[in-house]
Amino acid sequence: MRVIAGEARGRRLEALPGTDITRPTLDQVKEAMFSIVQFDLPGARVLDLYAGSGQLGIEALSRGAARCVFLDENREAVNIVMKNCKNCGVFDRSRVNIGEAARFLSACREQFDLVLLDPPFHNGTLENILPIVDKCVAPGGIVICESETKLVLPAEVGGLQLKKQYKYGKVLLWKYVRPMADAAEEEGEA
Repeated sequence: MRVIAGEARGRRLEALPGTDITRPTLDQVKEAMFSIVQFDLPGARVLDLYAGSGQLGIEALSRGAARCVFLDENREAVNIVMKNCKNCGVFDRSRVNIGEAARFLSACREQFDLVLLDPPFHNGTLENILPIVDKCVAPGGIVICESETKLVLPAEVGGLQLKKQYKYGKVLLWKYVRPMADAAEEEGEA
C-alpha cells in the first residue's frame, strides 16, 4: 500500500496485519475517490473516520489538504496512523485520536470540508454514523462513503444530499454534499 499522488507520492504505508480489524481501500477505489474530490482538496480540513492505516487522510494531505483529523478506536491502528503520518512527512498537519466514532462526533465542535468514511462493512455502521457526521460538515463540504454494493443509503441525511454514487467492482462510493445554502439559512435564523 502506497500514497498514490502528491508530495508523499510513492511512500509506503504500513497496515495492521489481516483484515479482521481494518480493510484497506484498494488503490483503484482510492484513486477514484480522490478523482471525485481533487478540486476540493487544496486547503481542506479533512476528517478520516475509521482511519485504519490512515491511508485516506494521508492521501488527502499529500494532495494539498491543510490538515486532517484521524480517528480510530483501535490503539494499534492509531499507532500505525501516527507512524505513517511521520514517515510521509505530514505529521505536523495531522491530529490522531483514539475513540469511538459516535462519541467523537457528538463532542466535536469542528467543521470539516471533507469527511472520509470507510467503516467496517456488514454491520450497519455507515447507516448509523451518517446522521451524526452531518453536524460536522461545513457548508459546501463533502462526505465520501465507501460501502459494499448491496447497501442502500438515503438520498438525504440531515443537511447532506446525495450527489452521486460510483461503483467499482464490489465497492460503492457515495458522494454527499452539504449545500452552501445551509450557511445563508443559518445566518438568516440567527
